[in-house]
Amino acid sequence: MDSMVDALNNAYYDFLAAAATVLEARESSGGQKPEATDAALENFKQRWELFRVACDHAEEFVESVKQRIGSECLVDEATGSVVGKSGQAIKPGLPPISAVRLEQMSKAVRWLVIELQNGSGTSGGSSLSHPSAPFDARFPEDAAQ
Repeated sequence: MDSMVDALNNAYYDFLAAAATVLEARESSGGQKPEATDAALENFKQRWELFRVACDHAEEFVESVKQRIGSECLVDEATGSVVGKSGQAIKPGLPPISAVRLEQMSKAVRWLVIELQNGSGTSGGSSLSHPSAPFDARFPEDAAQ
């Protein structure tokens, strides 16, 4: 993460330096547009693009971290491994489930969403199935309960 911050910081300062160079070139030319100003403007455009790329990379990194944290929190909550601020385990309101079962349930929900988006859900809601195999939302652990 430090390298990401350093890259963004360096791109920002390069961008600012290029902007200052453009302003200095215009000021020293007395309002004319000599080659020095054109070169400074071209450098400014390049630094602007590099800064935008660095911002995009940083944004992608932040989004990936947010998703990872969200996934970890979901698994922790579902499996009952939640720890409070004082370091003591917190007893969740629901009994914990295994990470494998959580993944199975997640896949089942994704299939249902895909089927509903494709319009293949039945109007009565009594039976949702995939054309190649019947959908069964029950899991082996459910039979023991």
